[in-house]
Amino acid sequence: MTEHGSRTSIIAALIGNLLIALTKGVAAALSGSSAMLSEAVHSLVDSGNEVLLLYGQHRAAKPPDEQHPFGYGRELYFWCFVVALLIFAVGAGVSIYEGVIHIRHPEPNTRPGLSYIVFALAFVFESASWWFGWRAFRQAKGTLRWWIAVKSSKDPTSFMVFFEDSAALAGIAIAAVGTYVSVTLGKPWIDGAASILIGCVLAAVAVVLARESKALLIGERASPVLTDSIKRMVAADPCVESVESITTSQLAPDKVFAALGLQFDDSLSVHDIEHLIARLEHQIRSRHPELFRIFVRPQPRVPER
Repeated sequence: MTEHGSRTSIIAALIGNLLIALTKGVAAALSGSSAMLSEAVHSLVDSGNEVLLLYGQHRAAKPPDEQHPFGYGRELYFWCFVVALLIFAVGAGVSIYEGVIHIRHPEPNTRPGLSYIVFALAFVFESASWWFGWRAFRQAKGTLRWWIAVKSSKDPTSFMVFFEDSAALAGIAIAAVGTYVSVTLGKPWIDGAASILIGCVLAAVAVVLARESKALLIGERASPVLTDSIKRMVAADPCVESVESITTSQLAPDKVFAALGLQFDDSLSVHDIEHLIARLEHQIRSRHPELFRIFVRPQPRVPER
């Protein structure tokens, strides 16, 4: 997925979440619905999350400098991890807390009609945001199954917005059902139970997002497809006797570091090896421009015993 597509989906989600948070907040104040308040908090947290994702993209685009010779790409992974923590701590935490309070001290929803109007408006706004997120995620995953695409993705923003909006749509549905059942049966505590269920949904999504962001933050390898391609290209050179090792690390969604351990033909001089390494690097980068740094290390031959 292109950075433009990712940024577009994030901005769309930000606008939608701000409108939804305002609508839900007013409705929660007028109706006294705990589930509605939880949804308002959820949308407000999501708005802040989109800002953090945009900031992460901005920081990750900074060029390398003396202090950070490999660039700032992993700042994006850091802010994605922060977003996952916020969803868990603030979104899920507040929803569950509000639900418990409402179960212990239930208050009837005095204006259910207003709540239903807000749910309908929020569903429309959230669906529009979800569509942008789904389009970006679909483009990024290609023909892969969605879970395989999430596991193999090197850009968390490609699925974060989609997951957040999916959780939001599920939350709206849960809140609407909780409001309807609590009003119909005259049991306000059901509204609190719906709030707790919304918190559980957010917590589950947060755990998935945190897990994937953490793996990239601490230095996940690049795609095995990339490693195999490099190995085939290098092994095809007649001056390379064997490829002993290829170590990769994902520095950013579009930046990869690769270290190659190669055994060269013993008849090559130092001058020949220098030209060979330069040629190999040029060939690899021409096919894989995402390779930010390539380190080629001649692998000493192990003497036979």
